[in-house]
Amino acid sequence: MATIRASCPTCGDVELTTAHVRVRVCVDDDRGEYLFRCLICRMAVVKGAEARTIDLLVASGVTVDTWSLPAELHEQHSGNPITHDDLLDFHALLEDDYSLALAMDSMLGR
Repeated sequence: MATIRASCPTCGDVELTTAHVRVRVCVDDDRGEYLFRCLICRMAVVKGAEARTIDLLVASGVTVDTWSLPAELHEQHSGNPITHDDLLDFHALLEDDYSLALAMDSMLGR
């Protein structure tokens, strides 16, 4: 089993085996990263990686997971972005049972 040297933000350089490291690659844009849990402090560490690094890790036996970008990124959006004031208004409506009931009735076409 290969030994992999990685860097923990808390502990510095740590030595791991291929069983301690995982690779994740996005199938939509080939963006890759590797992740591990530091053997010293147990902190989860995720680091972006170039294709060359990903290839080396995979060749040494590290497990690869793939993922896709959320479909919502490809949706067409219209209207203005939500503002901080919109969020405050929404929060106030959620705390007002009467206004919430009216909004729910309106959504359900009652």
